[in-house]
Amino acid sequence: MAQWERLMQLHSYSQQLHELYDRDALPMDVRHYLSHWIEKQEWQRAARDPDFAMVLFQVLLENLDIQHSRFVQEESFLMQHNIRRYKHNFQRYQDEPCVLASTILWFLEKEKEILQSAELDEQVQLLRVEQEAMETTSQQDLERRMAGLRNEVQCLEHTMICLEEQQDEFDFKYQTHKMEAVADEAVKKNQVQLLQHLVNRLNECRKSTLSDINKLLDKADDLIDILVKKELVEWQRRQQKSCIGAPDNVCLDQLEKWFTCVAVCLFQVREFLSKLEELVGKVSYENDPLKAQKPGLQKRADALLKNLLKSSFVVETQPSMPQGKGPLVLRTNIQFSVKTRLLVKFPELNHSMKVNVSMDREAPQIKGYRRFNVFGTKSKALNMAESQSGGMVADFRHLTLKEQKCGGGGKGVSDISLSVTEELHIIYFDTVFELKGMSVDMLASSLPVVIISNSSQQQSAWASILWFNMLSQDTKDIRFFAGSPTATWLQFGEMLSWQLLSATKLGLNKDQLDMIGHRLFGKQQNYNTFKVAWSKFSKENTPFTFWVWFDGIVVMVKSYLEDLWRDGLIMGFVTKGKEKALLKKKQRGTFLLRFSESVIGGITFSWVETTITGEPEVKTVQPFTKDDLSQVPFHEIIRNFQILETDNVPENPLLYLYPNIPKDEAFGKYYTEKGGEDSPYIKYFKTKWMFVSKETKRQSSCGGFASGTFS
Repeated sequence: MAQWERLMQLHSYSQQLHELYDRDALPMDVRHYLSHWIEKQEWQRAARDPDFAMVLFQVLLENLDIQHSRFVQEESFLMQHNIRRYKHNFQRYQDEPCVLASTILWFLEKEKEILQSAELDEQVQLLRVEQEAMETTSQQDLERRMAGLRNEVQCLEHTMICLEEQQDEFDFKYQTHKMEAVADEAVKKNQVQLLQHLVNRLNECRKSTLSDINKLLDKADDLIDILVKKELVEWQRRQQKSCIGAPDNVCLDQLEKWFTCVAVCLFQVREFLSKLEELVGKVSYENDPLKAQKPGLQKRADALLKNLLKSSFVVETQPSMPQGKGPLVLRTNIQFSVKTRLLVKFPELNHSMKVNVSMDREAPQIKGYRRFNVFGTKSKALNMAESQSGGMVADFRHLTLKEQKCGGGGKGVSDISLSVTEELHIIYFDTVFELKGMSVDMLASSLPVVIISNSSQQQSAWASILWFNMLSQDTKDIRFFAGSPTATWLQFGEMLSWQLLSATKLGLNKDQLDMIGHRLFGKQQNYNTFKVAWSKFSKENTPFTFWVWFDGIVVMVKSYLEDLWRDGLIMGFVTKGKEKALLKKKQRGTFLLRFSESVIGGITFSWVETTITGEPEVKTVQPFTKDDLSQVPFHEIIRNFQILETDNVPENPLLYLYPNIPKDEAFGKYYTEKGGEDSPYIKYFKTKWMFVSKETKRQSSCGGFASGTFS
């Protein structure tokens, strides 16, 4: 497939293609209509060989004449005009055809870079699809193994019945033989031989049964290893990521099904072993395999079951406050909720297992480490009524924390000191599982929480939660911020994207992430090798931290701009320099929407005008903040923004949303029914907002407060 045809199919890269051909050197129309010819020429040779370059230059002009004739026949007046203009512009290369060849070669190389980026994204997506396919295959394999385990338990149940019947037959004939007084030695000998045959057969059956139980325990051991060390660990990691905005699936229903299946099978094995104990009590003999092997199997079955049960008690919904920024940030004296779940579901235990809540069991060796007490309903029974899926849960909804009078850390306190919002705490939940003679103490713990005492600390606390759950898979590492690791650019960008994705269902694209990289590290070719330190994320003030700036944008978008952001109307993350470069190549009235780099939670728009000399000039209005957007929706500001032109005639300079979408086409669906003088927001435009240009002294009737300016 030709290079240009491949580019035309890259819908997700259309923006980059528009930006590439937003230059006069090689118009996109010329590239499109002459694509096959352009791609077949040796531009690299032409860039070095003036004679060859001149030949290609002449052929290019001839091809443009052919296209012009075609559009004359098709009566396409606009394209006739454009092709004539393009040919005229190319005439400037008459004396420098090598320059034209180098220019076209440069465009073709840039196209290849776009294609390579697209192919890389496609490979990443393919890997994700393969990963999902692998996960599906893995789950299917696990399902087959579970079915196999259940089938073997059923077979073993039948084996136990056969074993008992064989033993009963032997026991009956043996007791009969003992009671009968047989005088005939030949008959007596035959009876003894028959009994020996029966006991030999019984012995082989007992050995076979014990071997089957051992094999079944091997399979159960393998499944428990997969469930506890793989499936549960992966779920815990998904839960960590979902807590900070990732769209990961954290449903526990499938895990509950698997855990319960293995637990039920192991309880049945314990019943089989109890039955063997009963049988050996009735009939035993020298070198009885039951006496030798049954205790070891009993010990192994109990150990496997205890391991499974201890791992089956988890925190399904992490602690969170109703009005918090996110889970895991708690405030003293403010109620929070948390839900625990038992992944082995036995209906007979409904309402019988009490779950108790407690705080940090051992204070770490951190100077000034605070201690807290839990208040509220600290004990609840696991039940199936509080779960929509019928799981065994204890849903704590009215817990609060209060700081203890004395604190200061644990024994042997070190010199390590953390801020309140870097101090991590863990909430514990304990219960006792008791069923069919099995008693197991269970303990579950929350992910580390940050405990604040003032709402002003919430933003900083949420930054700590983001950083910890982005980087740490050790969910009990409460000393994490004593030496916080750096984040790779991939991890960091993904985490930032999740913040907007969870708030608006649309995350960040590569161009937007590149702007963020530019803000943090300056202009770079790419940022893949860069790492972000905790201090750079949330501590370095220039004049405010990166996180304060970014979070201000997220809050603003979620509160006032969600629809516009989700529909891709806000470019948002773009530097002032790139903004000007993009707009200066566009027609008068083209504008774009950009987040302010200097005002927290601010958004502005810039547009291009034409000066008296015909040069493009980019103007930018002062940023709008929540004070403005809480009074008037942003789309109404864009709709009604006006500048007082010559003779005080008001004019809206915003005509086309970048790259070239008519304003009303882009924002029309959001407009109120009435506009202009009938707009319900007109009183704000007339009485509260006024802008004065520093350069032209022109006024606008909308755009910011009266003291504002644009330039």
